[in-house]
Amino acid sequence: MIIEIALCVGVAALAVLVGSLVPLLIQLRKPVAQSEYLLVRMNAELPLLLKEVRATMENLNALVKHARDGVEHAAVLLHAAGTLGDTVQRVHETMQGTSRSFLVKLVSMVAGFRATAGAVKTHIHREGGTNNGR
Repeated sequence: MIIEIALCVGVAALAVLVGSLVPLLIQLRKPVAQSEYLLVRMNAELPLLLKEVRATMENLNALVKHARDGVEHAAVLLHAAGTLGDTVQRVHETMQGTSRSFLVKLVSMVAGFRATAGAVKTHIHREGGTNNGR
C-alpha cells in the first residue's frame, strides 16, 4: 500500500511536471520556428550582401588610388608653381635693383650734364663779357 501511494504521488508529480512543461514547450516552438526562418533567410541573402560589400570595397580602393594619384599630381603642380613664384620674385628683385641702379646712373648723368652746361655757360659768359666789352 505504501508503494501504491508512493507510486500515485510520483505519477501525480509527473503529471504536474508534464502539465507545466507542455505550455512552455508550445511557447518555445514559435521562437524556434522564427529563428529557423531567420537562418534560412540569412543563408540566402548573406552571399549577395557579401558580394556587394566586396564590390563596394573594390570601388573604394579604386577611388583611394585615384585620389592618391591626384594628390601626387597636385603636389607636382604646386611644387612647380612654387618654383615659378621664386623665379618671378628673383626677376622682380633684379628689375628693382636694375631700375634703381639705372635711375642713379641717369640722375648722375643729368647732374653731370647740368654741371658741364653750367661750366660751359660760365666760360662762355666770361669770354663773351670780355669780347663784348671792347
